[in-house]
Amino acid sequence: MNRYAPITLSAPKIIAFYLPQFHPIEENNAWWGPGFTEWHNVAKARPLFRDHRQPNLPGELGFYDLRLSQTRAEQVALAKQYGVHGFCYWHYWFGGKRLLETPLEAVLRSKEPDFPFCVGWANESWTGVWHGSPKRVLIEQTYPYRDAERHYALLRRFFVDPRYIKHEGKPLLFVYKPRHLPKERRYTDILRRLAHSDGYPGLYILGTWSPNLRGRFESTAEVGIDAAVITNITGRDSFSRVHWVDAVTAKMSRVLCVQRGPKRMPYAAAVGPMLPDLNRFAFPAYNCVIANWDNTPRSGRRGLVLTGSSPEAFRSALRIAFANLAARPRRPETGEFLFLKSWNEWAEGNYVEPDQVNRRGFLEAISGAFADMDLSP
Repeated sequence: MNRYAPITLSAPKIIAFYLPQFHPIEENNAWWGPGFTEWHNVAKARPLFRDHRQPNLPGELGFYDLRLSQTRAEQVALAKQYGVHGFCYWHYWFGGKRLLETPLEAVLRSKEPDFPFCVGWANESWTGVWHGSPKRVLIEQTYPYRDAERHYALLRRFFVDPRYIKHEGKPLLFVYKPRHLPKERRYTDILRRLAHSDGYPGLYILGTWSPNLRGRFESTAEVGIDAAVITNITGRDSFSRVHWVDAVTAKMSRVLCVQRGPKRMPYAAAVGPMLPDLNRFAFPAYNCVIANWDNTPRSGRRGLVLTGSSPEAFRSALRIAFANLAARPRRPETGEFLFLKSWNEWAEGNYVEPDQVNRRGFLEAISGAFADMDLSP
């Protein structure tokens, strides 16, 4: 007998990853020039092949500055209107050093907007990889002694906020690269212990699972998380084994073909691998749906472009993701979440905010997908 009862179709909570790099900081000024924000990459983009639509420029929100409370309020108004449950703010913590914290700190301090949120720790070093200098380390991700304790002291300021997203009373913490966490000190175990001491039943720690060699794992326990967010834009079958020879061959192909790039793949072909059946994973898992992908504003001919993306194609992808969630057996360790990559990562082409061509089309696709499945977000 199945120990998990099947679930009926219910409205998932869409959590959209949220990029804060739309305001200048001292470090970016030094690395890339005065006043640098993500808009610099967006505005300078140019088409690299026939029918390549670049630059993709913002619509009604304009080239906003996230230091402005009005901008943050307008974003939330759109998110609420079209069915996004909450934002997962990217959080940058480098062994005690924080970057791009201003928007989230303003949200915390002002208690506005009134909108659910959580944080996603982007635990990787910043390099010049997007600008053709992968060996140039801008700031290194480190895990010094007692880093978890210091990190928790910061995180708890977010956890106690009544808007913070929780599952079964546990604050939700997303870790971008769980396999990078130090195994010898079980970083996430320390965070959970400290959460218990604060009266929480624990933490609900999620992490990225991807089909590449350094992104996949056989169980969530081995990397210290509770559930995985399946993130796949490669077009490769998530369940096929990746051999190191394949990885080396792919890297060499990118090097040799860099002048002929960027790599192109039809969005329709990417959707299946992007949104695999969650029942095929041996651990609790969530889908991550991507509206579009075109990171050529950052990486030029080294980039990847999903061609043929549109609000209509995104709406179809959302329907698949909703159905996958409904078909998954109910487990006590999983919630009804669907992750969206992303709300506003404009220089990677994965955004749902209004642009000058589609206007609110990607947002309307979200509310349309709920309507298609007869759901109320």
